[in-house]
Amino acid sequence: MIDNESCGMDDRDVIHRVLSGDVNAFELLVERYKAHVFKIVLGHVPREKAEEVAQDAFARSFESLSNFSGKGSFSHWLARIAVRCCYDFWRDHHRREETALSVITEDHQRWLDDMLAAQSREEFEREAAKAEAREILQYALGQLSAEDRMVLTLVYLEGASIGEASDLLGWSVVSVKVRAFRAKRRLRAIISEMLKGEWN
Repeated sequence: MIDNESCGMDDRDVIHRVLSGDVNAFELLVERYKAHVFKIVLGHVPREKAEEVAQDAFARSFESLSNFSGKGSFSHWLARIAVRCCYDFWRDHHRREETALSVITEDHQRWLDDMLAAQSREEFEREAAKAEAREILQYALGQLSAEDRMVLTLVYLEGASIGEASDLLGWSVVSVKVRAFRAKRRLRAIISEMLKGEWN
């Protein structure tokens, strides 16, 4: 249970308290940063896996709390852990075999319901084109390695700078630049093949 006195403590004070043996004080950090972590995770993993990956990020941050140097902000340190948990998710779950686009998920069903309720043919066609583009992008990203997927998502989809991506992933700036360039080329090739109709 978090008391009123704890709510007024800054992150470093809470961390000191946790490291001094009051492990329940970590709950305060979870409450402060759960929205921050969840937003990061939602940008990288499927919605149905986001809670699991976010919990993993908090578990890892708790386990490595003694490694927090205090030089930067706790939120940034936690963001780095969250991004690495997303990377690990894709590395652990990456499958090279193609996923069938015909599988109807709950999101697809909601989209279909919205489309059936569309007011005009133009609106329907516009929404259908957007949905198809999203589906193609998700499929193509699924064909990439975990490393390629993470760097593309951070740099090109979320707009992080090379330096920010380097910091979040724990890679050198040169590695991020090279991987981003090569991953973008791979993604283009995959999408190009799909659009040519050379995929099933």
